[in-house]
Amino acid sequence: MRPLRYAINVTLDGCVHHEAGVAPDEELMRFWTADIERADALLYGRVTYQMMESAWRRPASGSWPDWMDEWEIPFAEAIDRAPKHVVSSTLTAVDWNAELVRGELGEAVQRLKDQPGDGLSVGGVTLPLALADLGLIDEYTFVVHPILAGHGPRLMDGLRERIRLEAVDRREFGSGAVATRYRPASA
Repeated sequence: MRPLRYAINVTLDGCVHHEAGVAPDEELMRFWTADIERADALLYGRVTYQMMESAWRRPASGSWPDWMDEWEIPFAEAIDRAPKHVVSSTLTAVDWNAELVRGELGEAVQRLKDQPGDGLSVGGVTLPLALADLGLIDEYTFVVHPILAGHGPRLMDGLRERIRLEAVDRREFGSGAVATRYRPASA
């Protein structure tokens, strides 16, 4: 069974919006590249899938865009080649190494987890909330940045029941960000 891992950048006040000033530097980009590479496949909702595709899909020319720094290319290559599963009730088709997830969410994701492999990585805000409510996330990684956003979507806002976590790993970065990896605590 493959574990389902959720990882996200978050500000000190809980904001998880990608424009909240938590853009990774070179050190953090290496961390995120390694995180993507330890998964057999990525699991996204429609919004995250389309956002990631617009930023990280290799252009038809085969050359990465000029705005991309050299140290961002390994991340771009890792996410571009990764198999992707997309949860959406509005999309009728996807590409970019992707397939649509069909059926009841919990059952569909459990089928993905039941496949052999090293793990699935879920990203975004809305889909991980639904998966946490279903008890399907096996590991959480929160990269907390020393920023107060003061607005925006909040981490796990609307979670139906409290989930107790236990820390299993912690890493500090030169930027002051801290990555902590958690697993659901045993009852």
